[in-house]
Amino acid sequence: MSSGGPSQPSPYTPPPAPQHPPAQQAPTPGQPPAAPQPQAYPQQQPGYAQQQPGYPQQQPGYAQPGYQPPAPQQYSAQQYAQSNYTPAQFTQRPAYASVLAQPTPYSPPAPAAPSPAQGLPALPAARRGGRIALYSLFGFLGLLLLALIAYFGLFLGPLASIIGLVLALVPLAIVFFVVRMIDRWEPEPKSLVFFAIAWGAIAAVGLTLLVDLGLTAVLGFRGEVAGAVIQAPIVEEFWKGFGVFLIFLIARRAFDGPVDGVVYGALVGAGFAFTENIQYFAISLIEGGGEQLTVTFILRAIMSPFAHAMFTSLTGLAIGLAARRHASTGAVLGFGLLGMLGAMFLHGLWNGSSFANFFLLYFVLQVPLFVGFIFGIIALRREESRLTRARLGDYAAAGWFTPEEVTMLATPAGRKTGLGWASQLRGDRRPLMREFIKDATTLASVRQRAITGRDPMAPADEQALLARTRATRAALLAY
Repeated sequence: MSSGGPSQPSPYTPPPAPQHPPAQQAPTPGQPPAAPQPQAYPQQQPGYAQQQPGYPQQQPGYAQPGYQPPAPQQYSAQQYAQSNYTPAQFTQRPAYASVLAQPTPYSPPAPAAPSPAQGLPALPAARRGGRIALYSLFGFLGLLLLALIAYFGLFLGPLASIIGLVLALVPLAIVFFVVRMIDRWEPEPKSLVFFAIAWGAIAAVGLTLLVDLGLTAVLGFRGEVAGAVIQAPIVEEFWKGFGVFLIFLIARRAFDGPVDGVVYGALVGAGFAFTENIQYFAISLIEGGGEQLTVTFILRAIMSPFAHAMFTSLTGLAIGLAARRHASTGAVLGFGLLGMLGAMFLHGLWNGSSFANFFLLYFVLQVPLFVGFIFGIIALRREESRLTRARLGDYAAAGWFTPEEVTMLATPAGRKTGLGWASQLRGDRRPLMREFIKDATTLASVRQRAITGRDPMAPADEQALLARTRATRAALLAY
């Protein structure tokens, strides 16, 4: 079907290049001027012969005798670029490339993506000075470790040292498991836990050996009783307690109560006992063979794995009590020295029992002390639970938690029930519940620090933890 208008090029042929009309003869006198010649298109189709009204009509008199239209020609790339022509392979492309595609009369655009949701806020980082001090101390421990390895390899031999190391891992694992059970209520930073063990195992032992060598060079050899009952408790507990005090100085925000002090003190003591046991086990193997090694292992690894941990935990307990009271650095040092005196006394009593009736003193004195130590830890845990419940109750009164959530988050039985409930949700959401419990417990301790006014970063921590607990609760309750 033809349409009006001048003839158009076929969509399957390229467009014409601009053509200049042939020169027309000048009109003769008495004849009207010739009308302008319309541009001729090559390869006109018959259906395009009709003209729309308003276009000049070709008259027979205007055709030049012998005129032939120009033959179709090839066009250059520049001419194609200057035209509005679209090649046929593009204009005739099917709308749906796949035979399985379903054509639709209207394909609306995809909805615009919203702005990215705000992620969970991170807690404010620790003080830069504290991080630098911690990394510097780790470098110092690395140097001392090399010296200790050389010492054991030179004086005890590689084989005996390796056997002693493997056996010393047993009491270390026992103490570490118990300490982590105590620390589960409000876990301490992993870097500080590792530093506490490393300080006891490397620095406290190495510095004690240096002091022993210095005293021997100055005073000569002392008696065995004096060395074990007086010198060893004083020197060893001093360097172990010094490590606990260093942790307080480096990370005051993480060292905020007596339970934290007990945890750090016990870890330092466990690290010290680990290295000391390597030496005792290796010497027993060298001097008495397997029989003496077995006796030493039973006495130190089975009957008294908590001895050093219990001694140094007294120093940590005193420092933690001072930290809870928002004491100054000098006051914390004074409290730590008092706790250290108690640790030295218990340590000397323990060492002195080996020169008397060991088993009698063990069951009459050491076992009751250990039982009292366990009950003290339980009492401290209950106090931490009570404090957590009180501080979360403040947030419950403000609408952040429900009373049932406070009970679940602040009591051992409630936490157990909450974890059991989370395990029954789709996908086993116990990890989310543990995160919820951890953030809520940290939030309670942050509020306690804010109330006492000893932590200038407490408000920022509080806002971040409130946002994190809300997001975690929403994830727990999501379908």
